[in-house]
Amino acid sequence: MTTTFESLGLSPDLVDALSAAGITHPFPIQSLTIPDALAGRDVCGKAKTGSGKTLAFGLPLLERTPTAEAKHPTALVLVPTRELAVQVQEVLSPLGKQQGVRVAVIYGGQSLEKQARQLADGAEIVVATPGRLIDLLDRKAVFLDALTCVVLDEADRMADMGFLPQVEWVLRHVGGPHQTLLFSATLDGAVDVLVKRYQRDPVHYEVESRSITVEEMAHRFLLVHEMDKVKVAAAISKGVARTMIFTRTRRGADRLASALKREDVRAAAIHGDLPQRVRERALEDFQDGRLPVLVATDVAARGLHIDDVDVVVHYDPPQDHKSYLHRSGRTARAGLAGLVVTLVLWNEELEVKRLLPRIGVRQPLVEVFSNDPRLADLVAWDPSLTEATAE
Repeated sequence: MTTTFESLGLSPDLVDALSAAGITHPFPIQSLTIPDALAGRDVCGKAKTGSGKTLAFGLPLLERTPTAEAKHPTALVLVPTRELAVQVQEVLSPLGKQQGVRVAVIYGGQSLEKQARQLADGAEIVVATPGRLIDLLDRKAVFLDALTCVVLDEADRMADMGFLPQVEWVLRHVGGPHQTLLFSATLDGAVDVLVKRYQRDPVHYEVESRSITVEEMAHRFLLVHEMDKVKVAAAISKGVARTMIFTRTRRGADRLASALKREDVRAAAIHGDLPQRVRERALEDFQDGRLPVLVATDVAARGLHIDDVDVVVHYDPPQDHKSYLHRSGRTARAGLAGLVVTLVLWNEELEVKRLLPRIGVRQPLVEVFSNDPRLADLVAWDPSLTEATAE
């Protein structure tokens, strides 16, 4: 029997709102966690970005969160990055409007006063990064005494980014009994401490992530020449609708975005030096299909949930196999296959050949130039049939 949102226990009006948004079938993490979350249990879910976990915690919040008074939200979602905060809000707000549930988003880089006014207007669900939430708590612009549910989203990323002291400070200041939902790609180390310390008898669920399954991606390793490298990246991106390109440095991201524009490719960079509104605009344009190429540093891409990325290009080869898989997972979202291309200069060849066995890929490095017709459809081309450089 096919699982439906209705069979998970969601109300008909929320099911209708999902259907109107084109969301008709729950992802595995949603099917597993929603019934227990609706029943008020603490839930600990192991799932990667792109597995559908925003709705896994968001739908129970929309169903169960009581009406809030000004400055006293009744549900809190803690996330590691501004970008993820915005994305969670964008998923939940339209559904919340149908339910009469207000969703506020607060994060650094925006006006504190503006965010304080938003909280004073009243919001049932607050989506927040830990640092900015503490700023607003210090100003008495928000209080945690009415919370019925706290969600920790991407707990492992919060640990990686050094936010756990702030997260624990917030959790210690939540007043009264409440439900805690925790989602993380890993549940060891510091995340395990959070589970043991702040969850009561949680039900554990794990969804095998398909987003870093190497077999589900087509991998291409292209030997390119320094003077031709930008043109190769441009040729690859012109063959598809949406390309995400990774560089090692912020300056490299800016330079590449400018160089791609000179090749008649609409591109924008996102990294930590850019104003928040510029990053948000680039992300929004990329997500909506108005911007075909997004150039990102590893840090800027943390926690981003962008659907339907056709190609990930490692413009600068990643530092290690974990970075390769994390970057590459952007193109294999929610079980969709994707294409991953690594551009390799002559002096990077050895390190990339050492990387191949670590990621479980056997493939030759093939020399290409920007006028190579195969760049228009790299999925259709099988590099193992090409005479390759010595393996």
